[in-house]
Amino acid sequence: MSRFSMPARRTLAAVPATAVLVLLPTVASAHVGVSPDSTAAESYSGLTFRVPTESDTASTEKLVVDLPTDTPFLSVTPRSLPGWDVEIDVEKLDEPFEVEGATVDEAPARITWTAQKGHEVPPHEYQEFAVRVGALPEAGTEIVLPAHQTYTDGTVVDWDDPAAEDGTEPEAPAPVFTTTAAAEEEDQPVTEVAGEASGDAAAVDPVGRWLGVAGIVVGAAGLGAAVLVRRRA
Repeated sequence: MSRFSMPARRTLAAVPATAVLVLLPTVASAHVGVSPDSTAAESYSGLTFRVPTESDTASTEKLVVDLPTDTPFLSVTPRSLPGWDVEIDVEKLDEPFEVEGATVDEAPARITWTAQKGHEVPPHEYQEFAVRVGALPEAGTEIVLPAHQTYTDGTVVDWDDPAAEDGTEPEAPAPVFTTTAAAEEEDQPVTEVAGEASGDAAAVDPVGRWLGVAGIVVGAAGLGAAVLVRRRA
């Protein structure tokens, strides 16, 4: 485990209405967001954070993501990103809990990516940061992952605003997703099981194979004895 003030937004007042319609989706997609490859409870999920550089003059040089401590991830494995260093901070939990008979009193609380010289994210470009976490908590749990983006000019953008009750998007929304029902194990068809057994007979039923060979040997011996008796007669 152990290795383990926002840039000023340009005004659209002087932009024609038709241009505004084109720009609005771009502005919305410029937020830092997270895309999980699985939301099923009890599963392990690959999280991808897409981080755009909104500044016209500065580059993104660091990303810090706060991990949940009320429903902590016991496994956090970042994907290697050339030109970036990654560090995971582990902290004590306020309320320890039991996992398979063991008491867990600490968990990953924060993951930090820092750009090496020359690998910062330039203005109007983006980078993706990936990490695999697990296991996800029970279905219906909202996983909020506040992100903090640092620019080369010292500006820090905190993407940590909670969702508004009226459904409107906040100024700097926190990356978030909600867990869903755990995937149910499907029963294998009888034909499939039988097919697997016949294909792996050597590993699945060595006793049955031995008995079959023994039967052949005994049968051959009986046949030999019968031939010998007939010759004597």
